[in-house]
Amino acid sequence: MDFKDVITQRRSVNFFDPEKHVPESLLRELIETAAKAPSGFNLQPWSLIVLRDQEDKMRLQSLAWNQPKVSEAPVTLIVLADRDGWKSSHPFVERNFKEMVRAGAMQEEQYQWFTDACAGLYGSTEERQQAFACKNTGFFAMSLMLAAKDLGLDTHPMDGFDHDGVREAFNIPENYWIPLLLAVGYFQKGKELSPPKWRKTFEEIVVKF
Repeated sequence: MDFKDVITQRRSVNFFDPEKHVPESLLRELIETAAKAPSGFNLQPWSLIVLRDQEDKMRLQSLAWNQPKVSEAPVTLIVLADRDGWKSSHPFVERNFKEMVRAGAMQEEQYQWFTDACAGLYGSTEERQQAFACKNTGFFAMSLMLAAKDLGLDTHPMDGFDHDGVREAFNIPENYWIPLLLAVGYFQKGKELSPPKWRKTFEEIVVKF
């Protein structure tokens, strides 16, 4: 599918066909495609909890304003942003540095510079830690939605949920923020798809101070 078609046809659908299954192979393709999203220093501070079990989805729905799409979608994702994903002791930070050395982008002796840079950019304040985690995970989440559309799937991102309740119910560690939930599946035929919402124009987007 042409990119302009993907981004134009992507919609946040409210009705999912609960009988239409998303194969594991397709879900894997979706996630691995979206994982090509950019991130600061390639730290990739994102993770997903994948819910397929109906009981789990109903448990989440009860904490998400009882939105039916949480349980009707064949797959619902809890998107996680790791606020510790910049720390030198973090396993993915360590792996990332080793991969950069292997690729020739860094030298072994640059390790201290690399970890100091990550700490300064992303870890120096709680505000920066939160921004780092959510900004980069936002790139990943948008890539999930666009990749899903390209694969013939529909999605709906959700802000409306009890953050602390979801954290407790699914045993999510404190270092993770939950930027959104994402329902994934197929739009239910016969339901009405709302018309596209308005978007700001070029002139409204471009500002000068």
